[in-house]
Amino acid sequence: MDRTTDPMRKKQEKTLLTEVELEFMTVVWDIGSGTVRDILAELNKVQERAYTSVATVLKIMEQKGFVSSTRVDRSLVYSPAVPKADYQKTTLKNLSSKLFNGAPATLVARLVDDEDITDEMLEEMRALLTERLGDNER
Repeated sequence: MDRTTDPMRKKQEKTLLTEVELEFMTVVWDIGSGTVRDILAELNKVQERAYTSVATVLKIMEQKGFVSSTRVDRSLVYSPAVPKADYQKTTLKNLSSKLFNGAPATLVARLVDDEDITDEMLEEMRALLTERLGDNER
């Protein structure tokens, strides 16, 4: 049977996380791993959520390949299947490609033009660029 039409196929193609999934994933990255109750407790610090809703979203994220689960006693423990840095890189490449026509300099220019960027943040960016390019001024 063709893999793309196999109804028993569990894994969905990895895509970008939805806004809600990203909120959940951020918690999973922050705590490292946890049960639905652990993740629910962290999410409820910001907005009240139902246990069943959290369990459903985590199951979807597992099907997409963003988290993995292991059974410990009678609970599933969820852990990140994708490192945060890898997801950030993928998301930025996607953003650059789709919104900035594949021109990262345009993305950076828009970021630098943001009035919320402080001089301190700009200095951090300069230091990162200098480090990446090497110190050619000496």
